[in-house]
Amino acid sequence: MQPDNQPNTLDAYEALVQFLYRAPIGLVQCSLDGTVDMLNPMSSSLLMPLVRDGSMDNLFTVLQGVAPQLRELADSFGEPSGAVCEGLRLQLGDAATPGAPQWLSLSVLKLDPSRLMAVVTDASHEVLREQERLAKRLKTAARTDALTRMPNREALLEQAQQMLGRPASSTGFALLFMNCDRFRQINDALGQSAGDRLLVQIGERVRATLRPPSDRIDPNAGSGQMAARVGADEFAVLLDGLRSREDALKIALRLLEALARPHQLPSGQEITCKLSMGLVWGADAGDFAGEMLRDASIAMVEAKHTGGNHCTVFEPAMRERAARRADIEADLRLALVEEQLFVVYQPVVGLRADGGTDFSAGVEALVRWQHPARGVVPPFEFIQVAEESGLIGALGDFVLRRACRDFMAWQRELGSGAPRLLAVNLSRAQLGQPDWPATVQQILELEGMHPSQLQLEVTESLAAQDQQVQDRLHELKAIGITLALDDFGTGYSSLSSLHQLPVDTVKIDRSFVCQADTSQHHRVLIEATVKVAQSLGMNTVAEGIETEAQAAAVRDQQCAKGQGYLFSRPLTSPALLDWLRAALPAAA
Repeated sequence: MQPDNQPNTLDAYEALVQFLYRAPIGLVQCSLDGTVDMLNPMSSSLLMPLVRDGSMDNLFTVLQGVAPQLRELADSFGEPSGAVCEGLRLQLGDAATPGAPQWLSLSVLKLDPSRLMAVVTDASHEVLREQERLAKRLKTAARTDALTRMPNREALLEQAQQMLGRPASSTGFALLFMNCDRFRQINDALGQSAGDRLLVQIGERVRATLRPPSDRIDPNAGSGQMAARVGADEFAVLLDGLRSREDALKIALRLLEALARPHQLPSGQEITCKLSMGLVWGADAGDFAGEMLRDASIAMVEAKHTGGNHCTVFEPAMRERAARRADIEADLRLALVEEQLFVVYQPVVGLRADGGTDFSAGVEALVRWQHPARGVVPPFEFIQVAEESGLIGALGDFVLRRACRDFMAWQRELGSGAPRLLAVNLSRAQLGQPDWPATVQQILELEGMHPSQLQLEVTESLAAQDQQVQDRLHELKAIGITLALDDFGTGYSSLSSLHQLPVDTVKIDRSFVCQADTSQHHRVLIEATVKVAQSLGMNTVAEGIETEAQAAAVRDQQCAKGQGYLFSRPLTSPALLDWLRAALPAAA
């Protein structure tokens, strides 16, 4: 029997040897110390670049430069058989020759208690594919906003640049730039987590609004629509395939309507966060996407100036205005450091029932800017810039400190003839600071001023718009400070809701007062305001009185105080003292 089986055994061995030598993978059999017992031609070819002395007697020695941990892995593998390592990547680096494998994959198996089998393959193409996939994922991640998972600014600019490079005969496209009107206040009031959730919902709503294709957009034209988050609370939308400019405006209005609806936060709180929007038509844009996005942003700022929740189409003249605002902002930052700002005071007089005038009733503090080159800059040129740039808080705090200091100096100078009340305007930025009431209290204590001598004024639209503002006003009232509602009649509130606002004084806007002597309609409005305020225990001040006839008209309506050029223009502190000294004998 044995002689008959001998040829079969030899044939099987010969077949195994042929397989090992022709296998498209490298195979190395060695002892546990790495001594090579057998290796096939493929393993010799793959490992040869690593051999320095021409010897392949020991696998661990050959791989020492690229896999120094292999010997330790084999020694520490205590099982009688199994995988010592699998798919270990070896970079040949300088050892690789041009056109030869750059990466190897190594797997080592323990065959039995005394033998190892190493499997070596060329992994260069696989590594290259992995690197390409990784680069693609990294590029996608670099072009995706981490919070909303929308395309980011870079992705939007890339697509916009492609659209700008198309032939002029292509279909029209437009860029919309959106900014949340009240996001900073919402974020401060509810916390960053709630703010982030709101941004996610805004992004989802933008995409959902764009998802149904417009009847006027060709779905087969161009790049379609892209919505992106391009800043903290800024979003942008590229619209392609437009047949007319009106198509873009229709989509903009649809977005504004959708975004104006309340958002429901996970906490159950309902938040309304409207957006302002700027629009640039592709045919009106320059050659670069960055400039197009800048122009859309400029138009968005113009939309905010109209009250927000509005879309404004870019016009070249806006760019000049934006540059001027940027110059004013830079100069204003310097002005705060170099003390170019100063405070003037407009008297607020008491309108006595007997026809007399109380010239010491109070004053309103107003900021002015002494620019080194342009002279005195009027407030309407820089207050809005201060609000937009975040400088309004620092500016307001400067006015409050300086005015309180001057007020106490008047008390020492004039005694009972000095103004009894100091009015200072408040900004949203100041009321947005949780610790600002404590700052006011510190200023009062530092100057030795009683809280009841200070009247802080908030606009009607601001007081009625935000619960956070009303909460802060209640905190200020708790200190003992008087609160006034400024410009009443021009904002969101009404006589019926006046009782809901935590104020002590109502200042009737000059737009009513200027016609008080000529318009029965305006006299009725003033009379109604005075009566409602009196019923609520509030004082009233008529703003903008310029003639004796206007003063007589508001006095007839029993308005308690008046303010305007009839009595005095805003005065510097020394000039106010002179005015008071001259006015007091006449009032006696």
